[in-house]
Amino acid sequence: MPPRADPPHSTSRAAPPIPVAIFVQPSVVLFDLAVPLQVFGYPRPDEGAQRYRVTLCAEHPGLLPSASGMGVEVQKGLAALRHAHTIVVPGIDDLTVRPGPAALRALRAAAARGARFVSICTGAFALAEAGMLNGKRATTHWLDAEELRTCYPTIDVDPDVLYVDNGQVLTSAGIACGIDLCLHVVRQDYGAGVAAAVARRLVVAPHREGSQAQYVARPVEPDDGHSLEDTCRWARSRLSQALTVAQLAQHAGLPERTFSRRFRTEIGTSPLQWLLAERLLAARELLERTRWPLARIASRCGLGSEVSLRQHFRRRFQISPSTYRRTHGLHPRS
Repeated sequence: MPPRADPPHSTSRAAPPIPVAIFVQPSVVLFDLAVPLQVFGYPRPDEGAQRYRVTLCAEHPGLLPSASGMGVEVQKGLAALRHAHTIVVPGIDDLTVRPGPAALRALRAAAARGARFVSICTGAFALAEAGMLNGKRATTHWLDAEELRTCYPTIDVDPDVLYVDNGQVLTSAGIACGIDLCLHVVRQDYGAGVAAAVARRLVVAPHREGSQAQYVARPVEPDDGHSLEDTCRWARSRLSQALTVAQLAQHAGLPERTFSRRFRTEIGTSPLQWLLAERLLAARELLERTRWPLARIASRCGLGSEVSLRQHFRRRFQISPSTYRRTHGLHPRS
């Protein structure tokens, strides 16, 4: 499958909006449909620019039934997929629904020309039917992961993450994880600053790593009264320091092994993996809004050296810090 077409990045606010087509199927989950509409199709501009142009389309336009019983009016047909840079497939409730032959041809043709595909929840089944997930790692709602694995055994189904980014094809887990993935897409296209502005409008967390667990069985309040939120805030304010798990555990007032176990349960990842992700997020924001040299950014974010920053940044974001700065440094300031 070819690499996806590059989005029309530009430091100019006159840059054309990215065309997004949302492929709607019968029994569509309304929340899954509303998420990309709010993130990409909201009529008010974010950060002073209209960055996406959204079209709803379907194999058979008209009034489509939703999972909630309400009808969804879709006016455009499969022709809308021909020029879309990004195609979003929301989840459906009836997993027996599959794209018909014409829709599969249109989806595959869009993939062949490099369009980017984003599925939310059980929207992954449509991409799987089109063959776009063969041999790839993907996710869906944890309740439906086993069925996806059974129906499409060539897919490496991971039910334990929020979303998976394979480059041209991105899949998210259930319901609210679609927000995380759509914000991830905005972050790719326009940088962390614009994504944060969208998150503020939606009143949601600006960033959750895709590797975080989508479902964690735990009590609402820890039995011993300990919460890790204060420790996470404390660590974020000290990223320039060489923090250890022992220091984090001491701040939380827990034995180190108990802290590590509790952290993975509550946050969905290990303390050191979380700390690295926070350092890289801080570095990305500094690349956007400062002219600082890479060595200074690496030191400020606790990444050690410029070499370490480059290595970790490329591994996490598949792009070099310098290229990221040239692309997303919209308002550089020292």
